[in-house]
Amino acid sequence: MSSHHIVREKQEPALFILSLENFDGEDLGQLLEWSPTLIATLPVAEQLVVYGIKVDLIVAEPINSFNQSDVRWIPVDAHSELQAGLNYLVAQGYPAVNIITDRLETVVLESYINQINLVIFYRGKKVYAISPGFSKWRPAGEMVEVLTPNQEITTQNLELIALQQYQTIADGVTTFTFQSSRIFISEEY
Repeated sequence: MSSHHIVREKQEPALFILSLENFDGEDLGQLLEWSPTLIATLPVAEQLVVYGIKVDLIVAEPINSFNQSDVRWIPVDAHSELQAGLNYLVAQGYPAVNIITDRLETVVLESYINQINLVIFYRGKKVYAISPGFSKWRPAGEMVEVLTPNQEITTQNLELIALQQYQTIADGVTTFTFQSSRIFISEEY
């Protein structure tokens, strides 16, 4: 890519940070590389400012003492911080968001599964929604967990080793087939 490539707003996934616990600084740097819209909770926003990282939106009631200019606030109202942030992104037409969290709320996330592309970084795992027939090349031995309960799933090149946990049999393409429109899976990252 040339050095004069222009990244248009909403071309890259937004980055929504609910917690930085258990998240590597190098991985954060990679997610920030293309200057995404950055949304955070107030405690996380305060951490990011200390690191010199510009926050665009804060999910909290506005306060006057925040040490950064040009910050917009997303009121929580009767929602959780996660819901308030996702409602904002959906309303603004964002096609995708990367979420960093230490609490995986799949029930809440499932209500957004068809409105915005979600990738969740949670305690060393990458969680995302897949459609029936999803295929991906994986090395032998890689673990994949299905997080959406009660699914009849057929797989290729994956062996069921525990309840909803699969291991890649050999280097190559793995496939999931199921009846739902979309389900969440997790893998190591």
